[in-house]
This record gives sequence, C-alpha cells and structure tokens, in this order.
Amino acid sequence: MIERIKVLLTWPTFSLTWPGQNKLIASPAKDMLSVRSIKILSFCSGIMGFVVVALGAWTRLADAGLGCPDWPGCYGFATIPISPEEIDIANTKFPDTPYEVAKAIPEVVHRYFAAALGFMITCMAFIAIRSKELPSDIKNLSIFLFIWVILQGTFGYWTVSLKLWPQVVTTHLMSGFLTTGLLWLLYFKAKDRLQTRQTWDFSGSTKKFFNIALVLVAIQIFLGAWTSTNYASYSCVDFPLCQGQVIPESNFKEGFNFLQGIGPNYLGGQLDHESRVAIHITHRFGAVVVTAFLLFLSYHLFVRKFRIIALGLMLFLGLQVLLGISNVIFALPLLVAVGHNLGGLLLITYLGVLRLREQ
Repeated sequence: MIERIKVLLTWPTFSLTWPGQNKLIASPAKDMLSVRSIKILSFCSGIMGFVVVALGAWTRLADAGLGCPDWPGCYGFATIPISPEEIDIANTKFPDTPYEVAKAIPEVVHRYFAAALGFMITCMAFIAIRSKELPSDIKNLSIFLFIWVILQGTFGYWTVSLKLWPQVVTTHLMSGFLTTGLLWLLYFKAKDRLQTRQTWDFSGSTKKFFNIALVLVAIQIFLGAWTSTNYASYSCVDFPLCQGQVIPESNFKEGFNFLQGIGPNYLGGQLDHESRVAIHITHRFGAVVVTAFLLFLSYHLFVRKFRIIALGLMLFLGLQVLLGISNVIFALPLLVAVGHNLGGLLLITYLGVLRLREQ
C-alpha cells in the first residue's frame, strides 16, 4: 500500500508522439518552471541582443567608440558629465580626449543596454545551475552564455583601452552576433521542451548545405566588420564598379595584415587608401558568393517542400543585399548602415537556429 502511494505521489512523466512530430516529454513541475523562466528570459535577452548590436553599430558609425575614453565609467562618472563643473573635471582628467556630449551619449547608452543584457544572461545561468533536473542542452547553453558574455564584456573594455584596434573591435562585433544567435537558439530549445512541434527532418545533404551557408555568412560578416572597423566603407563610392573599375589599385597584403601593431589611436583608421579599397572590394565579392549560395540553398529547400523556410531565407537575403547596395549609393546613411548590421545578424541567426535547433 505504501509503495502504491509513493508511485501516485511521484511526478508524472509521459510521452506523446504523432507522425512527423517530436516527442512531448513532460518533466516535473519544478523543472518545467525553470524551463519556462529560461524561455521568457532568453526571449527578452534575444530582443535585447538585437538592440545592443544596433546601439554598437550606432556608436561605431557615429565615430563615438571613444566617446568615453575610460571603462566602465565615462570620464570618471557613472553617467555622462552634464553640469559645467562635471565637464571641467572630465576635460581635466582626460586632456587628450576632450569631452563631446554627442559622442558620449551613444557610448553610454550602448554600455547600459549591454549591462542589462549581461544581467539577464546571469539570471539564466543562476537558474540553470540551481535546477538539477533541467535538460542538459538548456543548462549547458545557459552556462556557456554566461561565460561568453563575460568575455564579450572584456572585449568591450579592450575596445576602449586599445583605442579601437580593428582586431579587437571586429572580434567584439562578431562575439555580439554569436551571443544574440545563441540566445535565440536557447529560446527555441526551451520552447520545444514545453510544447510539441513538427520536425523538419532535414536530409544529410541539406544539413551540409546549411553548414556551408553558416560558414560563408560568418566569413562575410567578418569582412563587413573588418570593412567598418578599418573605415573602408567610403573607399568605393560607386556601384557596381569601384572607382570605375572591377578591381582598382589595391593592397591586399596590408589590408588583411592581422598582425598590425597596436595604437596609438585607430579612430578614423590608419590604413592607406589602397589597403582600404582591397578590404572593400573583398567584402563585395564575398557578398556575390554568399548571395549565389544562399539562392541555391533556397532553391534546394523549396524543391524539398520546405517552402516557408526557403521564402524566409530569400526575404532576409534580399533585404540584406538591398541594404548593402543602399549603403554605397546613398553614402552610408546611419539608419541604413545600422540596418545592414541587423540584417546580417538576422540572416545568420535564422540559419543557425534552423540548423541547430534539433541537435
């Protein structure tokens, strides 16, 4: 009798399956509460990730990367100096970088939103560590994100302390993309633990094509970041040619010299014109390769009945190409350039979640 009572009091687990669908595995109520909490936090963090990337792009494109020459404060203050007395103190502390409120605002806003994102990721890691029955994939990803966001904050510090060294700024940008993409992957994994959905059941060849697409898009994002951090966006002001030529005079050796020295200050860039042209046209040729392969992948998905996925991919790709061309034609307007950053983030997040959601 006692054994029967123990069985009745045991948390129920069950599985329901339908053709073409995942198993629905109900976990203990306490565990489900942890999954729901992480689902909510990862959704909010994923949105915040897009906001932080947009603010980072705004800061970089407004030449405000050194709007606050110290870190984590701003001219020694927790917020931007406002009163005349505070501004005098700021200029006295940092005579080599006179205070400019128009540049300090983007930098401080970016930092505060990044700190809020870090706090939410910390909360998810705390829940993951405390919950003993949390699925291992959700637990491990939550803890990894906590470690990764600490590293991302370190890159933020180095971005300022090393005076916008392109290698660090590029890594900082790509790390932000990875953080946001993993947050959305975590959200969908948590969501899948709470409800049944149809599986995509991609074939081996389709998975390989997704892997290639992810690598190509990641390389293209790196090239875009390298173009931006070396201030090479204005090196080709016409389209589709560059200075009236397919390949104008360029210096690829110096343009992609990743061992260039540190300092003293990279605001505005230090490379010569030919090196910046080399970076810019490489980014353009990369865009052609990526566009061609993603169109092929869209066709591949479409003929295999994954039509909604294919249409979504073509939509995000078309938007990104349009924004990239607009950057050149309209001389890098701020909103378009920020949108181009977000377009790249949206594209690689879309591909990454599709590929890794069912792992």
